[in-house]
Amino acid sequence: MPQTLSLSALDQSTRTQGAGALANHLLAAMPDSDFRRWEPHLKLVEMPLGQVISEPGKELEFAYFPVTSIVSLLYVMDDGESAEIALVGNDGMLGITLFMGGNSTTIRAVVQSAGMGYRLPASELKAAVARGGATLRLLLLYTQSLLTQMTQTAACNRHHTLNQQFSRWLLLSFDRLCGDEMVMTQKLISKMLGVTSDEVTAAAMTLSASGAIGYQDGRIQLLNRSVLEQTSCECYQVVRRECARLLPPASPTNC
Repeated sequence: MPQTLSLSALDQSTRTQGAGALANHLLAAMPDSDFRRWEPHLKLVEMPLGQVISEPGKELEFAYFPVTSIVSLLYVMDDGESAEIALVGNDGMLGITLFMGGNSTTIRAVVQSAGMGYRLPASELKAAVARGGATLRLLLLYTQSLLTQMTQTAACNRHHTLNQQFSRWLLLSFDRLCGDEMVMTQKLISKMLGVTSDEVTAAAMTLSASGAIGYQDGRIQLLNRSVLEQTSCECYQVVRRECARLLPPASPTNC
């Protein structure tokens, strides 16, 4: 069982100030009345690297709002091979099927960068959606932004080089982290991108040589965002612009 902390045990400025890191943009953007209904039910839980949040065909018992963790949404083939179709971090949530009506999905959700997140019982999310209003609109706008990321990832995987795909993936990941370093195994990256470990090594070394990142012992450090953006394809900017258009901007005190 993951360790849990009640929201009330934290500094109440966590919602908007985040103590630097403990903030989820969707929770921060919710109407106060809806957030107050959720507050007694929200739990801050550890989300360790590799934790499977959901499996294909199974209905979620909880919705998750990452704060310092990142979750990868993967499509898994019958032979066990997988490829990432989207990332969810402090920009969003896991559990859109709970309010879209489908109840389950064909996607596996796995923690790709360890951290913390808020967990909310599915019944509370469904009740908020049933009431309609601003919270439902916010969740639907987030869903649209997530669909944009999914479709752009599919196009990117088909038409762009591995170096471009890897750069896009790194930029999206760092956008959802508070900081410029993450721990990520070669094996996990290869699963996310649907390539071999040797191909990941070659791409990482190329980006490292360009000065965009530092890469050693499973640690990736962002050194020069400008260089990384130049190496990436247009897919990163498409996703970034659409998210900015659809969703409220994060507070300057949050990542």
